Amino acid sequence: MSFGERKKRILTADETALWAHVTNHIQPLTKHRPAEPDQTIPQSSTVIAAKSGDELKIAASYVAQKNEIVQRNKNELPPLAPLERRLRQRLSRGAHPIDAVIDLHGMRQTEAHEALRRFVYAAQRQGASVILVVTGKGASGVQDTGSGEERGVLRRTVPHWLRMPDLRPCVIGFEPAAQHHGGSGALYVRIRRATRSETP
Repeated sequence: MSFGERKKRILTADETALWAHVTNHIQPLTKHRPAEPDQTIPQSSTVIAAKSGDELKIAASYVAQKNEIVQRNKNELPPLAPLERRLRQRLSRGAHPIDAVIDLHGMRQTEAHEALRRFVYAAQRQGASVILVVTGKGASGVQDTGSGEERGVLRRTVPHWLRMPDLRPCVIGFEPAAQHHGGSGALYVRIRRATRSETP
């Protein structure tokens, strides 16, 4: 016997009987087939696509609604426009009449704001074209002994009030007045003509 060879062992009668008994109870394994996908369950890509489509519809609806609100607000609040050059020249020369004048100088802010609102509404109802709002020049940081507030505060806040939504339907535009009408301490305010629904 050459090196590395092993002598073959012969099974005994008892071992042969035992092996036969074991092998008689062994069943062959069947090949496992992968389960086919259930066609009734939607695939993940289909679910994602449907979800994305719904989200896009919701987003598009939201954007359209937002644009509609913005457009409606623009229609309700007409943009301010500067006075025409020819009108400005005529006002400066006194060739165009000023329909009404209000002097807010010396009033407190709350009092002046309410007075301005009432005055502008009344001017529009009466068909005024141009009004003059006197604020006073004042000097920032100096106390007005009459009102107890900073002088010049109305000069800064009245333009802001004229831009607010409550007066925008009445106001076309405004600019500082000519020197003989008060200069930087007064404003020419052009009034929008009232519609039939706004007139009493």
